[in-house]
Amino acid sequence: MELEDLKTIWKKQNDEFQPKGKTELATMLKGRSTSIISRLKRNVWIELTFTFAGALALLAYALTLPAGALKWTSISIPILFCIYSLYYLKKLRLLHSFDAGNENLKANLETLIQRLKGYLKFYRRSYSILYPVYLFLGLLFTALERGADGFFGALTKPDVVLTLVLGAGVFFLCSTWLTSWYLKKLYGNHLEKLEGVLRELG
Repeated sequence: MELEDLKTIWKKQNDEFQPKGKTELATMLKGRSTSIISRLKRNVWIELTFTFAGALALLAYALTLPAGALKWTSISIPILFCIYSLYYLKKLRLLHSFDAGNENLKANLETLIQRLKGYLKFYRRSYSILYPVYLFLGLLFTALERGADGFFGALTKPDVVLTLVLGAGVFFLCSTWLTSWYLKKLYGNHLEKLEGVLRELG
């Protein structure tokens, strides 16, 4: 095909193209942002449901165990999960407060994105604290079960100390990687889309 033919086709396409008005574009962007918010709300509910289901399953398992360190550690984790559910409720409240019909959509989006990023940052940091707390609780209940002499006597053995350090390190690294991965899947991708909507608003 000749270059002149291509130019003619391009001019025809240009003539037929009707640019969308600012009002129509704003309406489209509001619709997109509302759709993303709905997905974020759904993901929070999914995570909250799995948290409660996991806590109940762990509690049911703990009640079948004989009295001892494993039982009390298994019971303490669901209790911490229940306290942590306040985080999910606060996040849901934030998402419900978003109003796509607000005239100042850009300011509304900026506030939402900033606060969501803050929540996710808090989430990562809190779990990096909670994992050592779980380990500490396990060690505490083991010490109470064995008695101070038996517990500290075991800690004098190099193989026991090495196993504890390696196990704690692997658990912490795997857990933090898993947390980052599913946060990206559940919230990170949608957050990036919201930032894309914000950029389009200019």
